[in-house]
Amino acid sequence: MRAPGKKSFPLRLDPALFAVIERTAATDFRSANAQIEVLLREALARRGVKVAVSETPRRGRPPSRTE
Repeated sequence: MRAPGKKSFPLRLDPALFAVIERTAATDFRSANAQIEVLLREALARRGVKVAVSETPRRGRPPSRTE
């Protein structure tokens, strides 16, 4: 099940590259998907591109309205 608000799309990677991503993700206690997102953000930051972090969707019961 995908996280709400996340864009999903197919991505083809060289198997050797994906194996390295999986190893580094395990070292950082992340999923391979999260690791790819971190690596993309780091690469964009090195190029001077700022990417805003999306607001995390609120979980749980909505606040009650007492009027």
